Amino acid sequence: MREIQFREALREAMVEEMRQDENVYLIGEEVAEYNGAYKVSLGMLDEFGPERVIDTPIAETGFTGIGVGSAMNGLRPIVEFMTFNFSLVAIDQIINGAAKMYQMSGGQFNIPAVFRGPTGNAGQLGAQHSQNFENWYANTPGLKVVVPSNPYDAKGLLKTSIRDDDPVIFMESELMYGDKGNVPEQEYLIPIGESNVVHEGNDVTLVSFGKMMKVAEETFNVAKKENISVEVIDLRSVRPIDYDSIVKSVKKTNRLVIIEEAWPLASISSEISHHIQRFAFDYLDAPVHRITCEDVPFHYAPTLIKEILPSVEKAMKAIKSVTYKKN
Repeated sequence: MREIQFREALREAMVEEMRQDENVYLIGEEVAEYNGAYKVSLGMLDEFGPERVIDTPIAETGFTGIGVGSAMNGLRPIVEFMTFNFSLVAIDQIINGAAKMYQMSGGQFNIPAVFRGPTGNAGQLGAQHSQNFENWYANTPGLKVVVPSNPYDAKGLLKTSIRDDDPVIFMESELMYGDKGNVPEQEYLIPIGESNVVHEGNDVTLVSFGKMMKVAEETFNVAKKENISVEVIDLRSVRPIDYDSIVKSVKKTNRLVIIEEAWPLASISSEISHHIQRFAFDYLDAPVHRITCEDVPFHYAPTLIKEILPSVEKAMKAIKSVTYKKN
């Protein structure tokens, strides 16, 4: 084990897979000459050259279409968006192209493509650069949606995603690229669709994914000081969702709180809430409580950003509500 940054874990995953398979290539804005907008692809142009690390114009529709078309012809593209906010320009290529091509071709064309980049709020970036799209893409049959929360998971899941024969949406966070974590030097893979029980507990189940695992981890520590035993589950992916692990945990704790950064309507937490009331209703001792962003466009002012986002305070209030403890 050695401690490396989130961005380094992503880079190692791409480099290792590109060394093993000449069909893997990286394409996107500033990925080559500039070494990536967040320096994720640092040094990759020097090793693999401009035919496999490809800078593009500011034209998401175009380079996403190139990725889909090349995947149909046997290549394995990694398409990087500077932010998933910009993927909206290319959403038709992803949803009506990549996600549906296998079915529409009667199984003749796989799309082994990874679409990756940061999602969600990253500070004072305003309403158009602060949105979460995990639930949007997870609503699409034919896509897999991965949202890692730490360097170890990021590397193992990205390697798996690159090898997958189906299109994978791989979502990161600008606020996590500098995070450090222990990552093995030897090769390893993490299956898509398997959650991770980060902490075991008995009083309440706390489910989250991606950057919001930071809030979940802090909440676990605060709750522990107040003698509340919290079981924390990191989903890792939101399509597929590891429902079985959540149901198993709720049958033990009898309570569920979910944290996600997206807006509340048609969210991942909505889907999990439905599943739990359908398959673990008799085990619940309190209503399911979810914490999301406030249902408004994102603001620029730091004080308003803080009010909009999920927080430890909001999570603890929810935990105390479902465990019937006074706030």
